[in-house]
Amino acid sequence: MEHGPGAYGLPGRHGSFWMETTAAETPHPPLPGNLETDVAVVGGGITGITTAVLLKRAGYAVTLLEGNRICQGVTGHTTAKVTSLHRLIYKDLIDRFGGRPAQQYAEANQAAIETIASFVREYGIACDFARKPACTYAETEEAREKVADEADAARSLGLPAAFTEEIPLPARSYGAVVFENQAQFHPVKYLLHLASLIPGDGSRIYENTRALEVQDGGGRCTVRTASGTVTADTVVLATHYPFYDAPGFYFARMEPSRSYALGVRLDEPFPEGMFINADGPAHSWRSQPAGDGGELVIVGGMEHRTGEDVDTRRHYRDLEAYARSVYPLRSVDYRWSAQDYITVDGVPYIGPLADGHENVYIATGFRKWGMTNGTAAATIITEMIRGGSNPWAEVYAPDRFKPAASARRFLVHNIEVAEKYIGGAISRPAGDLADVATGEGRILMIEGKKAGVFRDREGRVHAVNPTCTHLGCVAAWNSAEETWDCPCHGSRFDADGKVIHGPAVKDLKPRGG
Repeated sequence: MEHGPGAYGLPGRHGSFWMETTAAETPHPPLPGNLETDVAVVGGGITGITTAVLLKRAGYAVTLLEGNRICQGVTGHTTAKVTSLHRLIYKDLIDRFGGRPAQQYAEANQAAIETIASFVREYGIACDFARKPACTYAETEEAREKVADEADAARSLGLPAAFTEEIPLPARSYGAVVFENQAQFHPVKYLLHLASLIPGDGSRIYENTRALEVQDGGGRCTVRTASGTVTADTVVLATHYPFYDAPGFYFARMEPSRSYALGVRLDEPFPEGMFINADGPAHSWRSQPAGDGGELVIVGGMEHRTGEDVDTRRHYRDLEAYARSVYPLRSVDYRWSAQDYITVDGVPYIGPLADGHENVYIATGFRKWGMTNGTAAATIITEMIRGGSNPWAEVYAPDRFKPAASARRFLVHNIEVAEKYIGGAISRPAGDLADVATGEGRILMIEGKKAGVFRDREGRVHAVNPTCTHLGCVAAWNSAEETWDCPCHGSRFDADGKVIHGPAVKDLKPRGG
């Protein structure tokens, strides 16, 4: 459900700038029945589309399946920074993994910038691609040393890093690490153009085709959907979170996180660059041509675990208050939110799904840096499918995970899931239907059964069984987006229970179902 400007006192129009400024409809039909292909790619965001393009260029017949519309999921809600500077990561990678894996991560993400640039140049993609410096700045004296250490670590890995005392952003700063020659773009314009290269010569895209199951018997694989099956030599799960997550226990190895963005207008030019703070709650800034000759500034942050907070609308208000503390805003034009997954050691999982499932590949856990990590994933997976090796694969290998290496975070995450979310201890039913106000959602007991109830602005009541169809956690109401969000693994459902974000593939049942 969309909120208009000012709904519930929230700033701006509810919608991603990227999707609001591109065609609402794409031309791809649902899967019409059963078919065979070389590679089935599940997921129509930056990882899936880039992988499909690279594989087709390598001579494979590729079938891309998207549960909704391509480019309208996580990729359509990003801040779209194309950079290898991922807040603070390189000092930590060197300390925990060693120099060689840290080097691989650095090279993979730096190369991804050039992959995107080469696509833009080769195909003449009009997507506002622009080279910009990227900056991680210290907001406190305590963070200054971390930022200086990050600059040293990044330089030691060959990255274009420097430490600077001052930044052009009028936020409080005690020094920053800056990477030159990074980039930004309009991700949906970029990917819609890439997607147009996929159909033909045996390759195709099917939208509104949700993958329900992968059958992997060690030979050919089958992806089952509601309207047919796709049989392939290889399957790539590019769904942001792998819905086929039991092999490899991915449900126990990542946690979901939501963050927020505002598209605002200023009365002064925005400084050259992309900016994010080093420590504490994230504050992210970048500019974007608005298409009317003006400039939109995208302010992001206020992350929290998916499904945790009671009233998520306050995050938009807090983000607006923060933005106004830095700049006098002429207007707030857009608001949207995004979901990301964070692995237990902070590095994505890219590669074969698990032992015994070598024909199924995954890319997940991008930790809010999906533009470069997703592009790197497409390169790595394409080379693996072609039978070659990739110099960056080691650091991302899904089987690198050893619980002892990240024991504390692994245990905390899974104890929280077991104690707080499975069975719904965190959402104890309270009140009755008459207590649910317009625009409010809550968990109630109705006729002896737990119900997730929402009353819309027309007074209609929407009631579902709030038990997530993935692994049985109880979803919480997200008041900002008017969705039911699972705090365990990040599945999201609309007010009537329809799946809008996996890993769940089945809708919530109507109340009493």
